[in-house]
Amino acid sequence: MANSIVSTGKIEELKRIARELKIEALKMIYRRGQGHPGGTFSAAEIIASLYFHHLRIRPHDPEWNERDRFILSKGHASAILYAALAQLGYFPVSEIERWGEIGCCLQGHPDMNKTPGVDMSTGCLGHGISIATGICLISRLKGLDSRTYVLLGDGECQSGIIWEGIMLAAKYCLANLIAILDYNQVQLDGRLDEILPMEPLKEKWASFGWNVIEIDGHDIPQILNALQKASNKTDMPTVIIANTIKGKGVSFMEGKAEWHGKVPSEDEMKLAIEELTRNG
Repeated sequence: MANSIVSTGKIEELKRIARELKIEALKMIYRRGQGHPGGTFSAAEIIASLYFHHLRIRPHDPEWNERDRFILSKGHASAILYAALAQLGYFPVSEIERWGEIGCCLQGHPDMNKTPGVDMSTGCLGHGISIATGICLISRLKGLDSRTYVLLGDGECQSGIIWEGIMLAAKYCLANLIAILDYNQVQLDGRLDEILPMEPLKEKWASFGWNVIEIDGHDIPQILNALQKASNKTDMPTVIIANTIKGKGVSFMEGKAEWHGKVPSEDEMKLAIEELTRNG
């Protein structure tokens, strides 16, 4: 488990990694001709902080029984997860260039049966919390001290099954369950507050018996601090509400619903990489 004291050098390294993951994920989406850049970019700093600092994992031993588990409930943002797993050595980096090809270990959505490092197959939105609850209960029965982290999209929190899982996790006081909500407030068809408002979100989670931490989801020190606080909690599950920007880092994508699942043109691709390289 990561130490709560993080050096300035480490923070800068994680910022660099997040930027590199965005660029690699964008290249993957462009090559494949499919993907979801908006929600991929909003989650980049969270993924970088988890995989390159916080999670207790062994890339050389993906099935290590005492590892922390991670569930990408918003499975459509798989490109950012694949970029991270490849950089860590779970599979050859060359595989990400084959994303979408027959025989490639990378599927459109994460598949635990095909991709090393993927702990749960996802993509059917709303199931992440319930699955994570089951994993945490099994860990408790086996006497493991591992934790399960689940990254949620805000649009999927409009699904009823999410709240069933939230209630069950609170009932069993699953302190080894940490949910992170990528709260970019934009879904496929528009803004959340126009389609199905979620507020007051913090109060809702708290009323269901969860510890709630609210942060800037692009601020790495805040992310690391929140993860450490959640890890120290011993009597209830924690949700980290990460306020983010859809398409973060690319001016013409930021906050735009159209970039939920749009593939950039060649010119847009070049411009996006220039902006990401320059600004992060």
